[in-house]
Amino acid sequence: MARFAAPCLVLLALAGCYASSPGSEIDVAVRREIRAHGLTGDPAAGRDLPEIDEPLPQLGLKLFFSKSLGGDRDSACVSCHHPALAGGDALALSIGVGADEPDLLGPGRTHPDGDLTVPRNAPSTFNLAVWETALFWDSRVERLEDGIRTPDSDFGTADAEAGSTLSEAQARFPVTSADEMRGFEFVAGGTNDDVRTALEDRLTDDGRWGAEFEAVFGSPEITYGRIAEAIAAYEDSQSFTDTPWRAYVEGERAAISEEAKRGALLFFRSMEEGGFDCASCHAGDFFTDESFHAVAAPQIGRGKGDGSTGTNDYGRARETADRNDRFSFRTPTLLNVGATGPYFHSGAYANLADVVRHHLDPNRALERFDPASVPMAAGEDFIDNTQEMIDFLDVSGRGIGFFRNPTAYTDIQIAELVAFLESLTDPCVRDRDCLGPWIADPALHDVDGQVLVAIDQDGEPL
Repeated sequence: MARFAAPCLVLLALAGCYASSPGSEIDVAVRREIRAHGLTGDPAAGRDLPEIDEPLPQLGLKLFFSKSLGGDRDSACVSCHHPALAGGDALALSIGVGADEPDLLGPGRTHPDGDLTVPRNAPSTFNLAVWETALFWDSRVERLEDGIRTPDSDFGTADAEAGSTLSEAQARFPVTSADEMRGFEFVAGGTNDDVRTALEDRLTDDGRWGAEFEAVFGSPEITYGRIAEAIAAYEDSQSFTDTPWRAYVEGERAAISEEAKRGALLFFRSMEEGGFDCASCHAGDFFTDESFHAVAAPQIGRGKGDGSTGTNDYGRARETADRNDRFSFRTPTLLNVGATGPYFHSGAYANLADVVRHHLDPNRALERFDPASVPMAAGEDFIDNTQEMIDFLDVSGRGIGFFRNPTAYTDIQIAELVAFLESLTDPCVRDRDCLGPWIADPALHDVDGQVLVAIDQDGEPL
């Protein structure tokens, strides 16, 4: 479904389609980069993705918005991943359970502790189905040759209960996290499977969910495997790839600005060619190599219990137990990046210009970073955490190249790169009406009186 792309005949009246003429010098140069990088514009092309109006994603939508999957019934999947917030929550770090106002999502959501309580930034669920190898910042759900590894299985070992897709495997875990959905009293002391069984029993005992499952699966049996399959189908239906950049790649020269085209050259060209070689990590149509890099992102918030302060986050090393992986995190996709901030695993930056500057000169950016600029994010250990990271990256040599060899840049170049990055955002993700099919309607989707009807900090519906 092409929401953005205009027919070529219409564009002929404005600037002409690429196929009809070679275009300007900059168009020729950008086209050369597109060919060199093998881009098609659409990372979802050829994938058999569910449509939101199909029965399984519809059940997933009801479950995704239901606080019945929260241990204390005060959170749902959507608490951290609302479509109107670009599939995330627009917070540096999330607040899952125990919020002062459970239905208030995004900026203005607070916790009695006065902090942001989830250690890492909530990644967008948009285009989740496009990920090939792994999910989460540390890829603790990852595809192996013989299945999918999850936190329930040893590193390098497939989890027999993971399901058939990364999305299904991922959907098994937010409900087991005390900070995110489980709470600190629900099935106290129980295992992850104990939590899932208790949720199965909760929905079964309610008596109203059985008919929903029977309509989709042919029997009223409620298992967490079915719950995860439905939620995954809902998430996988969130395919938002109709970007201005895609339209440009497909031939519509007027789809992006001249500034964005100059930014594209900076993005794709190597340093030797006068660019910044961003595509060496943000590769392909999905703009990620799905690998791990230490970009020296500021560590704010509670962290994951690492380091001398217990407030640092060793990233991928927490999974591999390889110290060389410390402070490395999975490369995020740049699809819809204009709408999915704050950025980095810690949500340290709220705007793209600061993110670009950080990548090009991490040490300078860290010197200038003020943790107080991030509302409610504990920053008292920022200096100690940062110094530990810098010391490690200095000794190990594991940081990205710009950490050791920063590059000069101009404000004009930053603006051009940001203009290009903005062209990677599907207009639908900023349009509440366009996103409507993925947002629960209490009149249609409230099975048991527990649907989360989200509001913003002004009390207005999201």
